[in-house]
Amino acid sequence: MRVTPCENNNTASGGILLYVLLGIVLLGTLTIAIRNTSSGGSESIDTEDMVLKGAQVQRYADELAAAVTTLINNGISEADIRFAHDDAAIDYGDIDVDPEHQVFGKQGAKATYKAPPPGVNDGSAWEFFGTTRIPQIGSERAELIAVLPNVTEAFCRTIDRQLGFDLTTSLPTDGSNGSTPDCVMGGSSDRFDGSFNDTSPNLLDESTFSRLPVLQGCVHCASGDTYNYFYVLLSR
Repeated sequence: MRVTPCENNNTASGGILLYVLLGIVLLGTLTIAIRNTSSGGSESIDTEDMVLKGAQVQRYADELAAAVTTLINNGISEADIRFAHDDAAIDYGDIDVDPEHQVFGKQGAKATYKAPPPGVNDGSAWEFFGTTRIPQIGSERAELIAVLPNVTEAFCRTIDRQLGFDLTTSLPTDGSNGSTPDCVMGGSSDRFDGSFNDTSPNLLDESTFSRLPVLQGCVHCASGDTYNYFYVLLSR
């Protein structure tokens, strides 16, 4: 059978129309998929970003603990360890005084002084205290701890999940009885200068920890409604 030019044109036009319609359907499906992904995707990206930052914080705390161990192994007593730095609070002393005692000193442990990752807290620097006794760690004396203060609740929950805490009820609590000192994040007078508060240390609410013992964690400070990450640098 002979096909006329008119029939060829109709067949071609029908095929083109079919491809156009198919393209419209695929484009619509892709648009819906993108919208669905973006609606939950930003939350997923934020969560992943917080997990990565939590890992950065823990790695840095590990470095600080290793630096303290280096000083101890070098014969420096726990009372002589110092955290001075040009960018740190003046309460920590002068980095040029007893340089071999300095965590951040070139003649000491040579640790790098770092700011916390952006977005995990209010920009506050790392702090160091000897005023808190961590449950089931060491003796009844206060530990030497590093504290990343005023972290966000999202960061606090993220890092505690990474550490294996059960958060179905609440976050681990610090100072629920309002005693003094009542937070791992002490005041300026509590910054470590060689003195430990062994007579009346801050006590964490042991019953709020879903697992013990722990050398690190993030706690809700009841008095002041803040969240603070701690890491035990030296168990006593």
